[in-house]
Amino acid sequence: MTTKNEIIREMKNAMEFYKELGFEYLPVKGLGLSFKKERESAPVRKSSPEAGSDKSDKAELLKMLREEIGDCRRCRLCEGRKNIVFGEGSADAELMFVGEGPGKDEDIQGRPFVGEAGQILNNLINKRGWKREEVYIANIVKCRPPGNRAPEDDEVGACMPFVERQIEIIRPKVIMALGNVATQSLLRIKTPISRARGNFFVYKDIPVMPTFHPAYFLRNPKEKILTWEDSAKVLEKLNA
Repeated sequence: MTTKNEIIREMKNAMEFYKELGFEYLPVKGLGLSFKKERESAPVRKSSPEAGSDKSDKAELLKMLREEIGDCRRCRLCEGRKNIVFGEGSADAELMFVGEGPGKDEDIQGRPFVGEAGQILNNLINKRGWKREEVYIANIVKCRPPGNRAPEDDEVGACMPFVERQIEIIRPKVIMALGNVATQSLLRIKTPISRARGNFFVYKDIPVMPTFHPAYFLRNPKEKILTWEDSAKVLEKLNA
């Protein structure tokens, strides 16, 4: 008798097959199955559907993905960067934070959220009873945009396959999208963060809570309560 897991595995294999053929959408009755075409300039190695179920497997897959990125030259952001900021944390994290892109301190150290905004994020993580090493932190783009500007559409497009693969490998229970770029890029929406925050959305069956980017609170410290409220909903979801 065919098990549920076997059916899911076969469905995933079929979806990958049609994706490779170039289909972006399959009009299956009752389901809207869409595929985002990966840029030919940014290939991402695919694992078998069952890979990544074990923590050690996930860590190895993340390592392989980092090797796949290499000394990335897929967009113009490579021209001014010092370091690629891949992401860090537990490969088995239940909670994943996705930000916009590295800033000056992150570019220097090659680690996400280590500057002033990072201290705010660390404070939130710690006060909610989590540890930084227990969550996973990444960005939409892996290289610092000049002058900390927002990444442009083609830059986001070049890097999206990598953060998507990170999410696929880790399979967190919940994602917190930090700011407009992370929220709009992941969810393919144009809703501003001021309206999206505080409400759960879904990315490939994973609940996503949009909230303000920590850098916002460097200018508006009194608004921190809003992200505190958003994180309370995330905590409730994780404990459900």
